[in-house]
Amino acid sequence: MAAAEFEHGGVRNYLLDLPLRALFGLLALMPHERAVELAGWLGARILAPALGLNRRIRNNLALVRPEMPRDEVDRMCREVSRNATRLMAETFLPLGFVERARHAPIGGEGREALFAALEKGRPVILVSGHFGNFQVPRVALAARGFDSAGIYRPMNNAYTNRRYVACLNRIATPNHPRGMRGTKAIIGHLRKGGVIALLNDQAAYEGKKLRFMGRPALTMTSAAEFALKFDALLVPIYGIRQGNGQDFRVEVEAPIPHSDPETMTQALNDSLEAMVDAHPEQWYWIHRRWKGV
Repeated sequence: MAAAEFEHGGVRNYLLDLPLRALFGLLALMPHERAVELAGWLGARILAPALGLNRRIRNNLALVRPEMPRDEVDRMCREVSRNATRLMAETFLPLGFVERARHAPIGGEGREALFAALEKGRPVILVSGHFGNFQVPRVALAARGFDSAGIYRPMNNAYTNRRYVACLNRIATPNHPRGMRGTKAIIGHLRKGGVIALLNDQAAYEGKKLRFMGRPALTMTSAAEFALKFDALLVPIYGIRQGNGQDFRVEVEAPIPHSDPETMTQALNDSLEAMVDAHPEQWYWIHRRWKGV
């Protein structure tokens, strides 16, 4: 269930939801691969320019990558928007996505440590960002017998949100709404030796001023705090979209050593920064990541 404080219904929101419902209704009639590619094309060529999203991408790139050539900035606007709308299509068309994601290979320096902790029943905190498709690690681990609890922010439109939550629950479970109730739920998972999955790359006014891409960025330290409190393995993990736009691989990085919350969270920022450097078009440059500082 969604947190009521986020949701809004009414005639206006019902009408606003109709085009989205129609779009995904049409996409659902297509083979999954074609639907995802069409969604990506629509996002890159129509939606992002019309909604002003390219301006946000350009502003963020100018802030942290001012040396980037103009033609590369133009390409980034297209590819970032393409990845974002592919992600949306994969979320609202979950069956085809899950079939792809469950077969994603899992590799990386931290793979052995992760599976050792999972087999022993040690609490694990998976941390990613709005990169590639961040649901892929949860799906791939679930296919291997290890479920993880996720946190989501309910959409403001109640009609859209009902479908959104239903789709999330077809991708991986359990899912909990952001807020006090969700926090209590994931703490319960950790107490029982469970696995939780968090995203840690949005500006948070209650966060600490740490570094990300050479700039101060307000960052929540809760993942590190939970890891210290429950002796949980803290693991950066990513679902990286492959060149065909449809398949993925899961990269598990070495667990973050326990020290103090700010040092550990800075290590998470550094991990994501390196991943964005390697695959810049797969990060969600549309967020106002550096606001409030």
